[in-house]
Amino acid sequence: MLRRPGAIISLTLLFVALVVTLLPLGDPVALGPLDERLLSPSPSHIMGTDIHGRDVLLRLIYGSRVSLLVGWVSVMVAMVIGTSVGLWAGLGPRWLDRFLMMLSDLFLAFPRLFLILLLVSLAKPSLTLVMFVIGLTGWMSVARLVRAEALSLKERDFVHSARGLGLSSWAVATRHILPNLMPTIIVTAALRVGGAILTEAFLSFLGLGVQEPGISWGGMIQQGRSHLVDGWWLATFPGLAIALTVIGYNLLADDIRNMLDHTEKEGGS
Repeated sequence: MLRRPGAIISLTLLFVALVVTLLPLGDPVALGPLDERLLSPSPSHIMGTDIHGRDVLLRLIYGSRVSLLVGWVSVMVAMVIGTSVGLWAGLGPRWLDRFLMMLSDLFLAFPRLFLILLLVSLAKPSLTLVMFVIGLTGWMSVARLVRAEALSLKERDFVHSARGLGLSSWAVATRHILPNLMPTIIVTAALRVGGAILTEAFLSFLGLGVQEPGISWGGMIQQGRSHLVDGWWLATFPGLAIALTVIGYNLLADDIRNMLDHTEKEGGS
C-alpha cells in the first residue's frame, strides 16, 4: 500500500488525526478572557477563538475524539449485525433466508436519514444514542452484501470438501466462509466510517447529537453558522476537518480494495 500515492495520503491524514486526538491538552470548555472573544487566526490562536474566547483548535481536537469514536463504534455495530444476518441468510435454510431478507427490505423501505431522525428524537440526545442508532440503521446493506458473497462461496470446492469431512455448518461458516469474507468486510467498514462521521455531524448540527458541554464538529459548525462574516473560521475549520477525514477513509478503502484485487489476481494466476 505504501507504493500507492492515495494510500500514503490517506494513511498520513488518518495517522495525524489519531495522534492529535491522543495528545494531552487543556480544557476546551473553560471560558476565555473577554478580550479574546472572536479573535481571528493568529500565532497565539492558530484557528482563532469562538464567541466565548475558547481556542478553536483545541475544541477541534477534542471534537475529533467524538467524531472518530462515533465512526468506529457505529460501523462496528453495523458490521457485526450485518455480517451475522448475512451469514445466516446465505448459509441457513431457505425459509430463514427469505425471512431475514424480508426483514432487511422492510428496514430499507424507510429512508435511513428519516429513520435516524425519528429514533434520535424519541430519546434524550447523547453520544451513546447517536452511535448505536447510526449502527442499528446501517446493517441492512451489509447483510445483503455478505449474503451474496456467502451464497457464492458456499458453492466453492473447498466448502464442499469441508462439508464432506463432516464439519458442522457453524465450523464451515467460521473457518472457511468468514475468513474469505474479511476483505469485503474490511473495505465496506472503511467506506462506512466516513459516512458515519458525516451523519453524526449532521445530527449535532441539528441539535440532536452531542450536547454541550460535549464537543462535536457538527456542533461547532452549528455554533459558527451565525458568524460566517465576522467569524468565518468558526465553521470553516470544522468543515475542513470533516472533509479531510472522510476523504482519508474513502481513499484508504479504495486502496485496500485495489490491493486485495491485485493480490487475488496474482493468486489466481
